[in-house]
Amino acid sequence: MSRVLEIRSYTLKSGQRDEFHRVVVEQAMPMLKRWNVDVVSFGPSKHDTDSYYLMRAYDSLEHRQQSQDAFYGSDEWINGPRAAIIAPIETYTSVVIDADDALVALLRQG
Repeated sequence: MSRVLEIRSYTLKSGQRDEFHRVVVEQAMPMLKRWNVDVVSFGPSKHDTDSYYLMRAYDSLEHRQQSQDAFYGSDEWINGPRAAIIAPIETYTSVVIDADDALVALLRQG
């Protein structure tokens, strides 16, 4: 099955990564799971102390847009972990590529 894989790379404010990771694990990931977002992998990047990544898989570009519009527009996100997630982010970028199920499975965190 053909899917799209979003790879989001964050540059965090210096010294904020551990707290960012804690909020992601404790608040954002359970919420993403409730919203049926297919999080393939996430965590601190190995190349420096201020980088973080998130990979999400979607059925199509349209599915990605609909999913993100619903999630980021929800009261649960806005009144929940949004402020704690956004505050430590200096910049981020997203790259979206075609991916089949085999690639998604290979990248998936255990």
